[in-house]
Amino acid sequence: MFKVETYSEDRKKNYALLNKQLHALLEGEPNRIANLSNAAALLNQFLDRINWAGFYTMEGGELVLGPFQGLPACVRIPLGKGVCGTSAQKRETLRIEDVHAFPGHIACDAASQSEIVVPIIKDGEVFGVLDIDSPEKNRFDEIDQQGLEDFVDTLVKHL
Repeated sequence: MFKVETYSEDRKKNYALLNKQLHALLEGEPNRIANLSNAAALLNQFLDRINWAGFYTMEGGELVLGPFQGLPACVRIPLGKGVCGTSAQKRETLRIEDVHAFPGHIACDAASQSEIVVPIIKDGEVFGVLDIDSPEKNRFDEIDQQGLEDFVDTLVKHL
C-alpha cells in the first residue's frame, strides 16, 4: 500500500526517500505503462513548482508521449528536436534554466519556463526520457538532477 510521506528540509534525503517509495510502488509489477503511470504520479506529488511531469518512450526512432501528469502535451518528438529529443539523442540529462533560450524548444505549454529531461537507457538502448517542466525560470538545480537521475536508475529496474 502506498503511503504519502512527509518530507524534510534536506532535499537529498527527500530524493532518497522518493526513490525508496518508487521501488516499493513498482516492486513486482511487470507492466511498463502501469509503472510509468505511477512514477509520473509520484513525481507530481513529490515535486513542487512544476506544471508537467511525465515520460516519452522511443518508438520507431522518435519519442512518443507516454504516461504523464499535467496539461495535454505534444505527442511525437523527433530525435534531436527540442529539449526531449536532444536529451535522447545525446543520451545526457539537460537542465534548462530558460526554455525560451533553448534553440528549437518545442512549447507544448506556454506557461513552462524551465525544464529538466533525463534520458532513460535500458540495456544500452534509449527507452525514452523523463521530462519535467516548471512555470519558474531556473527551477532545477544539481540536487534535482542527481535525484532525478537516481529516480530513473530505480525506474529502469522495473521496466
